[in-house]
Amino acid sequence: MVDTVREGGCGCGHVRYRVVGEPIFVNNCHCRLCQQQTGSTSVVNAFFEGERITLLQGELKDHAVTAGSGGRHLICRCAKCGSALWSIYPRLGRLGAGVRVGTLDDPGAFRPDAVIFTESKMPWVTLPEGIPAFETVYNQFELLPPERVARLEALIERRKAGEG
Repeated sequence: MVDTVREGGCGCGHVRYRVVGEPIFVNNCHCRLCQQQTGSTSVVNAFFEGERITLLQGELKDHAVTAGSGGRHLICRCAKCGSALWSIYPRLGRLGAGVRVGTLDDPGAFRPDAVIFTESKMPWVTLPEGIPAFETVYNQFELLPPERVARLEALIERRKAGEG
């Protein structure tokens, strides 16, 4: 089986990246932090193992913000235009990254597995039918298929072992 290759980039064209395969999970997050960090109603992140993401051109700059867990969340942005391309979260460190789906050349490539933090969504936002929605977070181990759970567990174990 050949893995699907997708590419994306920033708003000014300085940064281009490639991601290989399918994400472990995809969230559409409506938390206040995501709203503030994007200046929008929500963000859609597709989480991949870090080694599946390759920077093809350009330079990134990391911006540290506080994650919902209180830990350090890094937003990797284009060094020129500031477009957010992916995020690194405390739980997995650099072993995994949440690619901002809107920066993909085909932003409709991934359907969210879940809509999260609906408790803080804008009152006029309508949630999509057929996608599980949660007031805060959900248990990925209960929602995702076994092969994706195994990928997530492998990253968690690597992180516990001191990687990332």
